[in-house]
Amino acid sequence: MSIPPLAEELNTSIRDAHPQVIHHLSQLGCKLFFPKGILTQSSEAKTRAHRYNATIGIATEGDGPMHLAAVHRYFQDLSPSECYPYASSFGLPALRSAWAEKQQAEMPALNGQAVSQPVVTNALTHALSVVGEMVVDAGDTILLPDQLWGNYRLTWGVRQQANLVTFPFFDDSLSTFNLAGFEEQLHKHGDGKLIVVLNFPNNPTGYHPTRKEAAAIVEALRKQAEAGTTLVVICDDAYYGMFYDAESETQPLFAWLAQCHENLLAIKVDGGTKEAFIWGLRVGFITYGIKGGNSDLYAALEKKTAGAVRGSVSNVSMPAQSILAKALKDPAFSQQQQDKVAILRQRYEAVCTAVADPAYADCWQAYPFNAGYFMCLRLTDVEAEAVRLDLLERHGVGTIALAKHDLRVAFSCLELDQIADCFARIADSVRHLRGT
Repeated sequence: MSIPPLAEELNTSIRDAHPQVIHHLSQLGCKLFFPKGILTQSSEAKTRAHRYNATIGIATEGDGPMHLAAVHRYFQDLSPSECYPYASSFGLPALRSAWAEKQQAEMPALNGQAVSQPVVTNALTHALSVVGEMVVDAGDTILLPDQLWGNYRLTWGVRQQANLVTFPFFDDSLSTFNLAGFEEQLHKHGDGKLIVVLNFPNNPTGYHPTRKEAAAIVEALRKQAEAGTTLVVICDDAYYGMFYDAESETQPLFAWLAQCHENLLAIKVDGGTKEAFIWGLRVGFITYGIKGGNSDLYAALEKKTAGAVRGSVSNVSMPAQSILAKALKDPAFSQQQQDKVAILRQRYEAVCTAVADPAYADCWQAYPFNAGYFMCLRLTDVEAEAVRLDLLERHGVGTIALAKHDLRVAFSCLELDQIADCFARIADSVRHLRGT
């Protein structure tokens, strides 16, 4: 398929604004565009059709969208116009602006660096899929830690047919981020184009880098870009803000990567899913940043991204976007969010106490964890799948078996008074299977 004219217009804008960025895009990314058909004509009609507007495929009644009272009774504080019309494929403008303001407040290190407006997606999995369409070709190398969210394999390895390579996330002593291993794989795969995924706080381990580690990661990527690698760095910030120790870097690494080097395109994937505790509402965002980026570049990238949204889910739930947009403007939002994180911090502290109990020293070694929803145990002498099944069968406790000896525990789902008992039962299963 040749490149459509509208896509070529956007590609020309990208080349004129920042010539390197066209090389960060996939073949599909180069072909993506935002259509000027029904959507554009309907948008023009909204502002110019002062008599009748017979453009968009919804039904109206009176001054608003037609709707059923049996449905609308469940929307207490949303008007029909905030619930039922289609949202833009770019996302609700008020929500995009509110999320951009939130991002700017969280990233003072941007220090005036221009980044794109967030484009709304159907939460983070959809965002990662859209990013894959934008920048991943079959055969491209994607560098990730060996402690990774399994859906990356399906999203990029299966659907985009990329080559996923990993490095050991932690050093041999399981005490800190494995910077040396990360740098080694950067150099090894640094010829041409390389896609790097940074998922902090990490799923499944719950680890987030210290300020020193974060700076070292950014510097390693800067050096690789300086050496000539066309780098795409995807920052999966799903659990942003859930930091539980004083050493953690509290600004997203995107803040520095977005101004790191002209060869490094940073892509931030985040959303209300975990940050605002609205998992089922499915609202995520994609934001772009690169040194030397300007409004023309970002407008073109946003249009391509909205085109990918348009060609897949068309647009994201209007009531979900309206709810989050209103919540972000609520003066109580920030404090309520902090209160929930404080509850998770208490659970984290209780987990730290439980897993470090000398009585369990024969059962596991805990991977470092200091953030997010999860922690992982490296079990001693027994396989995680066997422990998972034994926990279900004998204790009625659900956990996730990952690698051969790795068991993930979502302490986000445990009440404070359940934590000690949960880990006591895990230890019992380990010993039962080991016959000790």
